[in-house]
Amino acid sequence: MSEQNIAEQCRKGDNAARAELYKAYSPRLMAVCTRYASCREEAEDLLHDAFLRIFARMDSFRWKGEGSLRAWLEQVTRTTVVDNLRQSQSLTFVPLGDVELESTDEPTADDIYRMDVNELMRLISELPAGYRAVFNLYCIDGLPHKEIARLLGIKENSSASQLARAKAMLAKKIKELQN
Repeated sequence: MSEQNIAEQCRKGDNAARAELYKAYSPRLMAVCTRYASCREEAEDLLHDAFLRIFARMDSFRWKGEGSLRAWLEQVTRTTVVDNLRQSQSLTFVPLGDVELESTDEPTADDIYRMDVNELMRLISELPAGYRAVFNLYCIDGLPHKEIARLLGIKENSSASQLARAKAMLAKKIKELQN
């Protein structure tokens, strides 16, 4: 079944199409959830919440060509995850003047390319929730600070400072691993 067909059948409440959508996209959406969660169980709960929201909002999906369903599913999942983080108040942000950034040499591209992807993802998952959220939204999802600020309910400059701190902390962790 094509993306467009699956979406149309899901919109009509077809449970077989919903099962197919889940089977086809749950691994990719689980990866989104895992990037933001602190553990596997939390990621699974977030995925469940995301699919509930997806099925409830299928009427708002608009077909724009191949790949548009996947993009929409990822956006709904990311929004669900961020909403959950905000509601659980697990996002903590450090005001700009309260912490000095350590001077850490950033790892080179070669340092990062040599790393196992699972090890890198583990290091990212160890970042404090606020840092991890901003890092993922900016570096992986490609959102600008203005959009991140809107999603997280913070100021734009807070998003930028949290990203700087996340990068510094991640760089330090990578350097420690390599020594």
